[in-house]
Amino acid sequence: MRTGERETLGRRLARVCRHDPGRYNLEMDINGWVDIRELVDALREKESRRFGRWLRPHHIKAVVECDAKGRYEVRGNTVRATYGHTVEIELDLPTDNIPPSLFYPCSDEDLEIIMDIGILPGNRSHVHLSRTVAKAAEAGRLGGQQLKRPIILEIDTAQMTATGDTVWKAGTAVYLAEKVEPQYLDRVEEEDDRLAPLISKWEQEEEE
Repeated sequence: MRTGERETLGRRLARVCRHDPGRYNLEMDINGWVDIRELVDALREKESRRFGRWLRPHHIKAVVECDAKGRYEVRGNTVRATYGHTVEIELDLPTDNIPPSLFYPCSDEDLEIIMDIGILPGNRSHVHLSRTVAKAAEAGRLGGQQLKRPIILEIDTAQMTATGDTVWKAGTAVYLAEKVEPQYLDRVEEEDDRLAPLISKWEQEEEE
């Protein structure tokens, strides 16, 4: 499978497993699983010029295995996305060994309201949190928000889980929650050793 084919197949996998299985007349179970054989047949039928000649179930599994972020999971003859859903599913992801702190990027414009009402999932089914400050900054700069200089919030996940909120591990560095209440939030200051080197790098890039 060539790089271009793998990237195109990855985009279709995201569309089906995260957003719109119905577009390909596929059924997703309550935990987000889709049958791989049915997925292959649907793609070959709906996009025969792109996938009809070569696509097989092992290509779906190869995309999952090559994804360094752990965005997808194969179980038997089914596949699902581990995070990024806009469709409602019931998560059965791991909830043990959650780090005591996780991180979330936001804009300066959104900071006040987030500190007032907490973090809501927006157009996704769950709030997406990052394992490290660097990963949260990357999500803010390269993800949907496209922030040049994201503000990073630290979430006291130890306290969250102690009081009964659930945090799920999804992928290699992404964690999910239904909502994050404001009492668990604290801003990571720009002088913080975890953030200061990133800000210095962004300032250098702006000067170039």
